[in-house]
Parts: sequence; structure tokens; C-alpha cells
Amino acid sequence: MRLKNKIAIITGAGSGIGRGIASAFVKEGAKVVIADWSEEGGKEMVEQIKKEGGEAVFVETDVSKAADIEQMVKTCLDKFGRVDILVNNAGIYRACNLHEMTEEDWDKIIDVNLKSVFLGSKRVISEMLKQGKGKIVNIASIAGLVGFAQSSAYCASKGGMIALTKEMALEYAPQKINVNSIAPGVIKTAMTKDMLDDLATKQFLESSTPYPRLGEPEDIAMAAVYLASDESDFVNGEVLVVDGGWVVK
Repeated sequence: MRLKNKIAIITGAGSGIGRGIASAFVKEGAKVVIADWSEEGGKEMVEQIKKEGGEAVFVETDVSKAADIEQMVKTCLDKFGRVDILVNNAGIYRACNLHEMTEEDWDKIIDVNLKSVFLGSKRVISEMLKQGKGKIVNIASIAGLVGFAQSSAYCASKGGMIALTKEMALEYAPQKINVNSIAPGVIKTAMTKDMLDDLATKQFLESSTPYPRLGEPEDIAMAAVYLASDESDFVNGEVLVVDGGWVVK
């Protein structure tokens, strides 16, 4: 098992990509903290993991609030005694033209998608420094590398995440804390459901992806397993693009 006895916190793990990562981590031997704003989704995921013989705990978390992040990490330490891996996955999206976006919507997307990475990493790094090692995996997006219409705040948040990944990697590499990011392409989740329900949009997204299908949460999960494992100890500050070839066109 590639993550045997590792302790991982995964934000936004009650659904979508986060759920896929949690499931893959448990199969590889990790014990996980499911941090999500949705009590229903988070508790359901914990029950699923326990039925499969794994160990997990849920903590209701608004990742944009420092107090919630503190409780998230405290729950992990109280339950498992340490934290080896942090996956900053929680994120939101809203399609909107830039000139029509409200300041409140902009702030919300930046807070959930980017500020949360600062808050979560800051708190967890303090523990990893004591332990002498750690892994942080940030789930960014190809929208942080290329532009997408009606996605200004989302693109800005994911581009900021990628830049922050590189800064943290440089700052903490001497302490054996690896910080990397994954840039998914179009993945079939609840977040993309409305887009994929529109036939014209779905056809555009499929035609823009060279590989003959769209992504699944499991595609991102296996990339996260690699970056969270000891196999990637010499990988730092990288953006692992998992998009079926979208950005290389």
C-alpha cells in the first residue's frame, strides 16, 4: 500500500474529486479526515469508508474561515495524533461575465478556492515542521493555466493557487515538506453537471479534449496518491496536468 498508516486531511471530500481522492487514499492504506461544508455528504462518505474497512472522521468545515480550519486540524490530531498529508481540494465555481460579477461573488470564490489554501497550509505546515516531513497537494485547474470565458474569479483563484504552490514548495523544501498541485481538465462531477447537461457545451468540451473521453474523479485521485506518497519525495512545486491533453493543443 502506497499510503499505509498515513494520516490525510482532504477538504471538499464529501463529493466529486475530493470524494474520489478520499476513496483512493483509503484503498492505499491512509486514514482520512473528511472536511466538507456539507454534513450530509461528509458523513455519508465516512460511512462508506467504514463499510469498506477504512478509518475516517468527518468535520464540518468552511475552509474560508480560520476558526473552522483550526477545528479541522484539531479533529485530525485528536483522532489520529498527527497529519502527514493535506489535500486542498474544496472549491466553487460560478459562470459569470466579468462586468456582471458582484464583488461579493468575486470575494466568495477567491476565499473558498484560494484563501483556504493559505489558511489550511499555514496551520498544517506548523505540524509538519514538528514531524520533519509532509505532503501538501493543491487541486488547481487548467483554468489556472489557460483562460475560460465567464470564469474570471475561478481562473484567478486557480492561477493564484498554482503560484502559491510554487512559493510554498521553495520555502519548505529544506524541511522535507513537498508542495505540488494538480490541474484537472474537465471532470465529470456535480460542479460540471450543468455544463455537461447542455448538449452543445458537452460536445465542445469533448471535442476540446484530445483523449476520447472526459475525466473522472478517479483520474485525479490516482495523481493525488502519487503526489502524497513517498514515491514523489523529489517532486516539488510542480503542476501535474491531468486533462486528457487539453492544454497541449
